[in-house]
Amino acid sequence: MTAVPGETGGEEQRFPDVLSAEITPRGENRFDFDVTISSPYDTPARYADGFRVSGLDGERYGERKLLHDHAEEQPFTRDLYGVEIPAGVRRVVIQARDQRYGYGGKSIEVDLPGR
Repeated sequence: MTAVPGETGGEEQRFPDVLSAEITPRGENRFDFDVTISSPYDTPARYADGFRVSGLDGERYGERKLLHDHAEEQPFTRDLYGVEIPAGVRRVVIQARDQRYGYGGKSIEVDLPGR
């Protein structure tokens, strides 16, 4: 495999990175997420194929699968709407997924608005 330009040590980037997220409350215990992801290696042969929203304890609340590469759109933003999150949860983790290596890379922890 080839290295991703700008990386040290000549190793390829194994995972996409979550750069940011906008969160909108949608009623009691439901939230919409607009998540921005960077995956500079995105090609039809290998790309960022999803992201998830989880609790700090690892419980998964929502996941979005991505069905194609975003090579011409880096970074890119995709949504995940209507995620139900229990009332006691105030902070979540958002992680992106690579179709070859799974979840990893830079994740973010965000506070849920209104909690």
